[in-house]
Amino acid sequence: MTAIPGSLSEAARLIAAKALSPVELTRAALARAEALNPRLHAFLRITGDVALRQAQEAEARQMTGTLRGALDGIPVAHKDIYETAGIPTTANSRILIDHVPARDAAAVASWATAGAVMIGKLATHEFASGGPSFDLPWPPPRNPWDTTRSTAGSSSGTGAAVAAGIILGGTGSDTGGSIRLPAAWCGIAGVKPTYGLCSRRGVLPLSHSMDTVGPMAWTVEDCAILLQAMAGHDAEDPSSADRPTPDLLSGLRHGVRGLRIGVVRHFHEDELPASPAVRAGIERLLAVLRGEGAEIREVTLPPLREFHAAGWVALMAEALAIHQPWLQTRFRDYGRILRERLSIAALITGADYVQAQRRRRELCDAVAAAMRDCDLLITAGQPAEAPPIESLGTWATLQGPNLTVPFNLTGQPVVSVCTGYGEGGLPVGAQIVARPFEDALALRAGHAFECATAGERRRPPI
Repeated sequence: MTAIPGSLSEAARLIAAKALSPVELTRAALARAEALNPRLHAFLRITGDVALRQAQEAEARQMTGTLRGALDGIPVAHKDIYETAGIPTTANSRILIDHVPARDAAAVASWATAGAVMIGKLATHEFASGGPSFDLPWPPPRNPWDTTRSTAGSSSGTGAAVAAGIILGGTGSDTGGSIRLPAAWCGIAGVKPTYGLCSRRGVLPLSHSMDTVGPMAWTVEDCAILLQAMAGHDAEDPSSADRPTPDLLSGLRHGVRGLRIGVVRHFHEDELPASPAVRAGIERLLAVLRGEGAEIREVTLPPLREFHAAGWVALMAEALAIHQPWLQTRFRDYGRILRERLSIAALITGADYVQAQRRRRELCDAVAAAMRDCDLLITAGQPAEAPPIESLGTWATLQGPNLTVPFNLTGQPVVSVCTGYGEGGLPVGAQIVARPFEDALALRAGHAFECATAGERRRPPI
């Protein structure tokens, strides 16, 4: 059987050189998905017929020298909140169990136009919130590093499928960390783009003012290729930024020499103390970037608890507004965790929401001021290695601050990179944060780190 290359960029080079058949690559990905999914639960649906048809079309272009670019013939999959024409999109909820969209989400259409091959729909927490849950139509995904452990959420299926080498890239969404959290626990790369950089049309919403969509893959370079195909203005999405599509690829190898990088130590050392492996990984990241010519300095931001309070009030109030009609008519069709969270959200007042948005504006201004003399910020992505999946309760993400919500509030681009391995060989990660619409700079730094440490990356033993 054809081996699946270790990265998207490697597969793209082989396909361009006619050394790898898109059809055989797709067959290998489908076979791996069928073999591993009973243990990982990463896919809600495997779309073999669609994948093989798209792969055959890609191979015809390969043979005639008309490949559409680096994504042509590449096996990918989509989080099941991305609508797919003629294929159920359920958000892992009984509410939408029979929902079959007539049209692809913008990102699905963009990747298909670029030639990507869709092999399935990926697991998610219910409506990208409320998990891991064991009372939904499909079970929660398992971490390929240790199937007793959580993948985090809610882009949990994407994290598991990429880490296990089933797909070479996938879509995620990030409202409070749902790309970066599974990226950290699954040992892969993920990008939460600048708010408005990528169209959210056709992606089931959770929070209109905080939702972002982005890619997850094995490397930062792979994410950059995927993000380039997602980015751009969409007049049908009111949140889409009306500005030229940035070039995310040409400067990827320019390195970090001369960049000023601020480390937000108080987040992961004082306010949410990280595990020894997480701290060691951050120090390794800083040492590599310093060795590559960056200047490292300390930066202080407002307390995490303030970001947490403003972020979760805004997020849950907006989620309630979206779900209230269904809550009034189909309350018991929701899983218990999301049902209980949305019920608590009903206690948020209009004044609470306004005050949260007012404080949000002040926090955005404070972060912008702190970055006047910094090009990038670095902090932890998760405070520790992945825990046992059964240990995460209803209120796990709401009980205290997390490290990712601050940058959903500010709308800044963030690249998550794997920085090493901790207890039980489980991966740990860090966030690289840039100013709004400077996504290319965060990608540059992440790529520089991965190039300098490429020989130290591991795949899970599954």
